[in-house]
This record gives sequence, structure tokens and C-alpha cells, in this order.
Amino acid sequence: MQTKSRNVYLIPYVLWIILFIVAPILLILYYSFFNIDGDFSFENYKNFFTPVYLKMTLSSFWYAFLITAISLIIAYPTAYLLTKTKHKHLWLLLIILPTWINLLLKAYAFIGIFGTYGAANSFLEWIGIGTKQILFTDFSFLFVAVYIFIPFMIMPIFNSLEELNPTLIDASRDLGASGWTTFKRVIFPLTIDGVKSGCQVVFIPALSLFMITRLIAGNRVITLGTAIEQHFLVTQDWGMGSTIAVFLIIAMALFMIVTGNRK
Repeated sequence: MQTKSRNVYLIPYVLWIILFIVAPILLILYYSFFNIDGDFSFENYKNFFTPVYLKMTLSSFWYAFLITAISLIIAYPTAYLLTKTKHKHLWLLLIILPTWINLLLKAYAFIGIFGTYGAANSFLEWIGIGTKQILFTDFSFLFVAVYIFIPFMIMPIFNSLEELNPTLIDASRDLGASGWTTFKRVIFPLTIDGVKSGCQVVFIPALSLFMITRLIAGNRVITLGTAIEQHFLVTQDWGMGSTIAVFLIIAMALFMIVTGNRK
């Protein structure tokens, strides 16, 4: 009886998975076998392995790696310090709050900040450096991307650090381990699951960014997400756009498998 009732509760979940995950992936796979003229063809897959798309793929992975690495370098010590503060959950809430703001609004806010007459250039003029071209550069793209994704890196690491048994750290220190050795041999290995989760949450969406590449980087940064948007909305080549999406889905799945927990 309990098994039957459990199966009934699974029905909405299974329907959701089929309608909003499996069906869209199958549609993308289906459209990837049709060229711009609507004819069945493997032309799109052949075109994907040309230098143009391979370079775009490498660029996407490189920028996603940079965004993830920078986010991790900032997020880990931040999460660690949060666990030591008095009102840690309040500070965590303040870090999470910007994620409630629409992404487009945040992008336009940074256009104003990094613009020629924005706050960033006003500060540079005040300290005597002078006006610089900040907007539409790799720096502005990485800065905004890290700003957007860093709360999602901090949260799983913070949770892992909160679950860490403090007696293990005390034991390490009692045995004569230095602070760095304690971190390397005790703290980091025991919080690696949080690091993996944070990397997944950041790397996967960073791999398919397209909005801030246009608004902040001024199309100087071309990613697979940008190419998909162009093919679906500009050139109307749904087949090529779907083919790129297929490889993007495969890359994301492989990354999740590699960084997944093996227990």
C-alpha cells in the first residue's frame, strides 16, 4: 500500500521531467538533423567541427573556467569567514539578496557603472589615472559574470563548512599540524562536495552565457550561448543552433559526471 501511494506522488515529478527536460532535449536533437532549408542532413554536425565553431567552443570553455576559478578563489575564504562571524546567516542573506534582482537590470546597472561617465571612471579620474575603456572588455565581462555567479558558489561551500565537525580541526591542531596543513589535509577534503556543487552551479550556466556577452562585452566575447541565440533569432538556422545546443548539453553532462560524487 505504501509503495502504491509513493508511486502516485512520483507521477507529477515524472511528468515534469518528461515535459520540461526530456521532451525539449529530444526536440533539440531532432532539429539538429535538419539544415537551413529544412532538409534532413548531417551538414550541421560537419560544420560544427570547422575552425570557427571549434574556436568558439574553446573560448566558451576558457571563459567558463575563468569565471568558475575566480568565483571559487573569492568564495571559499568568504564562506569560511562567514562561518566564523556572529551573524553569519544575516551576512549570507545579504550576499544572496542580489540574486533576487533581475539579471537584465543588473547588466544595465553595470553598463552605467563601467560607462565613460560612470562611477568607475569617475573614481579613476579622482585618483589621477584618468578615463579608461572599461565597458566592452574582457575585464568587464569577467567582473560582471563573477558578480552574478559568486553567491551560487558561496552557498554550497558555506553549507559544507557548517557541517564540518570542529573537533576534527581541533584534533589536527593538537597533533601539531599547521594552519595550512589543517586546511589542506582536513578542511578542504571534507568540504570538497560543496566545492564540486559550487563549480557545477557556476561552470554550467557560464558555459552558455549570451546576454552579458552582448550587453557588457559588446560581442567581443563570443560563446556557444551567443552562437545559439544568433542562429535561433537572427539567421533563423534552427538546425545549426540545435546542433550547438546538443554539444553544449553533452559538455554539461560530462562535467556533471566528472565533478559528481562517487560514493
